[in-house]
Amino acid sequence: MTKIDIISGFLGAGKTTLIKKLLEEVYQGQKLVLIENEFGEIGIDGGFLKEAGIQISEMNSGCICCSLVGDFGKALKEVITTYAPDRVIIEPSGVGKLSDVIRAVQNAGEEVPMELGSFVTVVNAAKCKMYMKNFGEFFDDQVECAGAIILSRTGGMKQEKLDEAVALLRQHNPSAPIITTPWDQLAGAQIRSAMEGHTLTEELLADIHAHGHDHEHHHHDHDHEHHHEHEHDHEHHHDHDGCGHDHDHDADEVFTSWGVETTRPYTAQEVESALKALDEGGCGEVLRAKGILPRQGGGWLHFDYTPGEINVREGTPDYTGRLCVIGSELKEDRLKEVFRL
Repeated sequence: MTKIDIISGFLGAGKTTLIKKLLEEVYQGQKLVLIENEFGEIGIDGGFLKEAGIQISEMNSGCICCSLVGDFGKALKEVITTYAPDRVIIEPSGVGKLSDVIRAVQNAGEEVPMELGSFVTVVNAAKCKMYMKNFGEFFDDQVECAGAIILSRTGGMKQEKLDEAVALLRQHNPSAPIITTPWDQLAGAQIRSAMEGHTLTEELLADIHAHGHDHEHHHHDHDHEHHHEHEHDHEHHHDHDGCGHDHDHDADEVFTSWGVETTRPYTAQEVESALKALDEGGCGEVLRAKGILPRQGGGWLHFDYTPGEINVREGTPDYTGRLCVIGSELKEDRLKEVFRL
């Protein structure tokens, strides 16, 4: 029977990095399908997974990546019926509610043989407090419904900050294992053991269904994230969750994405300065940016951005340059200026 693993987490938490580690260290030799559910006009992550040696569309490598924007349950059933994989890893959009994804898997499982192996949430430890304060409706769902919580960015964190993050998470999920050790100090098998140590209890199932409020937008019920943060997460309290938990928000009501394809070559310095400009404001509430761009003089640049964190590196080529910015109330004209388009 096909095992289903759900690896959820907020925008930029590190889901793709974790999946790469598991694929390299734990799941080799398995017939595996990776399903990504991107929020945004242009899917970028496939390129990063290609870097890890995962061929995106070739079945003979044991992995397929499907970018799902339609009926999630229907696509899941088709994947299992067509390929009969040993395991399916689902990486929901960073603005997706874990309770919705679990329900979709359960519903699909009534018609096609599959079992839920693990359902985990990756949390950026350094931003946990701020996200919880500002985007509680969505962030809390991912935490409360997780069978395990895997903290990222814990290396170099002050002990009291890490303890504070764990205490906040425990208020919302008292029983799930919380991985606090930096990932590079752990074997993939240790992470998998923590991931699979928790099962769907009747109590948790009831909680997951309570989260749903019989809301039917299963694949679009996304996270509610509106905030810029520069390591001082204390006073910036927008309280976008002010309507309380009586409403379900659709991601399309809250988030926007801006994506472009471009052949323009960039220097690494140009990309870095563009990403620093996102931190300085004026572009709207930018929560995540990523892209693959031609480098001036040859080669390709890959970049990742979350508020306060910039990563630009050399990477594998793609068929054209692409970048995607996700946030709320994005100022597209200003973004074009920042990226010199």
